[in-house]
Amino acid sequence: MKAMRFHAPGDVRLEDVPEPECRTDEVKIRVRNCSMCGTDLKTLRNGHHMISRVTTMGHEIAGEIVEVGSGVAGNWAPGDRIQTISNIPCGQCYECRRGWTQICQNQASMGFQYDGGFARHMIVPAAMLRAGGLNRIPDGVGFAEASAAEPFSCAINAQEQLGIEEGDTVVVFGAGPIGCMHVRIARAVHGAGTVILVNHRPGRLAKATALVHPDHAVDSSVVDVVDAVRDLTGCRGADVVITATPAGQNQQQAVEMAARNGRISFFGGLPRTAPTITLDSNLVHYRQLHIHGTNGSTPEQNRQALDHFAAGTVRADDLITDRIPLDDGLRAFDVLAGGDAVKVTVEP
Repeated sequence: MKAMRFHAPGDVRLEDVPEPECRTDEVKIRVRNCSMCGTDLKTLRNGHHMISRVTTMGHEIAGEIVEVGSGVAGNWAPGDRIQTISNIPCGQCYECRRGWTQICQNQASMGFQYDGGFARHMIVPAAMLRAGGLNRIPDGVGFAEASAAEPFSCAINAQEQLGIEEGDTVVVFGAGPIGCMHVRIARAVHGAGTVILVNHRPGRLAKATALVHPDHAVDSSVVDVVDAVRDLTGCRGADVVITATPAGQNQQQAVEMAARNGRISFFGGLPRTAPTITLDSNLVHYRQLHIHGTNGSTPEQNRQALDHFAAGTVRADDLITDRIPLDDGLRAFDVLAGGDAVKVTVEP
């Protein structure tokens, strides 16, 4: 079968590999959609500390079961439509015992330690099954949308920390799929008032604005975004700021534009080559700001994402702008890097 395999930074190959065999404590799936995100692009370019061998990439996975190991518990059967978590908690460490499975210190991930979903078939490892990370796709939710449940669940995780209240002004940096999801969650789930979407690429900003309809769209390539937000809020600033970008400048601007008692999510990680920022800590002190890191999601938050899709509270199917067959899968990296696509999915 074909698979997109990471060999080294800058070296991802579409190659023939043997179809995986299912052991007694595993489940084998036919991958129908595996969507791509910025982490995949960063891994292509720079590698990843969690990859120590040649590995099939892909961690936003949806498909159908083709085989269930004889020792697998639960009511699973061939033909079941499923979505998988990406980050697999160990269930044993201090963080897991506290229920903080998204920051498990022994976390493993699909597409990194385990072969992922950029292939026709994939094995769901026993560790994922133990963690409760295999989820049924509800009726009415397609495979492509279900594959977006993983990034959607990460946005759910971030916003649960922020205490968004009805009527809050929310600024989202980044007009990619995560930024679009943040706009929708802030409104539909938490009742945000004014939502402001910020991006430095006008083409992507226009496309995202047409999809998720923020109250204001700010092109940060032509205006000072801090001044723009203060103007839009009567000089008060934003109650909540989410930086769904890999840009340190946006994290600094988030602190500068936050209102008193503002909550900030550093959602997007920074490049390993530039992981530090400079911020005015007096703003944090005197405005009583709350800065949150965020990492991944829990199995339960994946299920919440699927439930939102099924209920129509928030959808993601229309955010998928590019569907690329696996035989042409390497092109997906170029499409994602081009900056005009919103969500890219690979279809094995």
